[in-house]
Amino acid sequence: MVDQGQHITGAVSIPIIGDGDNGYGNPMNVKRTVKGYIRAGFAGIILEDQVSPKACGHTRGRKVVSREEAIMKIKAAVDARKESGSDIVIVARTDSRQAVSLEESLWRTRALADAGADVLFIDALASKEEMQAFCEVSPLVPKMANMLEGGGKTPILSPLELADVGYKVVAYPLSLIGVSIRAMQDALLAIKGGRIPSPGSMPSFEEIKEILGFNVYYEEMLYSTQPISFRKSIQNSTQKDLEMRNRSAQDPVVEVVTPEIYGNYSTDGSRGPYSGIWSRKLRVRITGRDGFERLDVRIP
Repeated sequence: MVDQGQHITGAVSIPIIGDGDNGYGNPMNVKRTVKGYIRAGFAGIILEDQVSPKACGHTRGRKVVSREEAIMKIKAAVDARKESGSDIVIVARTDSRQAVSLEESLWRTRALADAGADVLFIDALASKEEMQAFCEVSPLVPKMANMLEGGGKTPILSPLELADVGYKVVAYPLSLIGVSIRAMQDALLAIKGGRIPSPGSMPSFEEIKEILGFNVYYEEMLYSTQPISFRKSIQNSTQKDLEMRNRSAQDPVVEVVTPEIYGNYSTDGSRGPYSGIWSRKLRVRITGRDGFERLDVRIP
């Protein structure tokens, strides 16, 4: 996680909170973990009280360490921060709501706040009333909510509702991976059906190069030891790419699909009675860069 964290924090300009799980061991291991996260550039670290091996707090069979060990881990994290001269934010998480009881989780959050935690987090609270009870504990310490999209144990509230309850921080752990999974499934079904994903469902190749930093790489090639003529050609091509992107950013995408293949596949990917049959029509499809279809005609 430390190695990955360096890549993440180096790629963005906003503060990043890293998930430190249960610190990967006892309080001594927690100190090592916190110092590693500090070196990686994290602005915060989440530390929890699950036993190893840990799992998602919204699943069955959660177990937590003793009260004493949970408290000592947070104290160790605070000591690691002091020894490093860092201001990393320590988010103390407890999974004792599902492992033990609501009362136990409230007791632990009070104790973790006293141990020096900067933010408190009870995972898998089961109702809005429980969330309100949590936010009343140690009122001067900010609270974190976990909105597990798609059906966790905690009710999904809007940011305004969370603020009204008393939360200051919220995590949406599945949004990015969830939409990525669905997009990949849709793309694979399209490919299986003899099609490619529509232009509006994915970035253009030029946009992909921009996102991945290809153009920065081309610019840095100007420092190459290659002959001047080579460096100038790179510079010219980079400038042309930029002009092309600016000129075509709003241009529609025109597809000429000929000959067309009937692709009436069902949602499970099975073939219909006319799938794979060649059509005698010329199909022209125009899609805007915003992904909306402008024209789709078939010419006999």
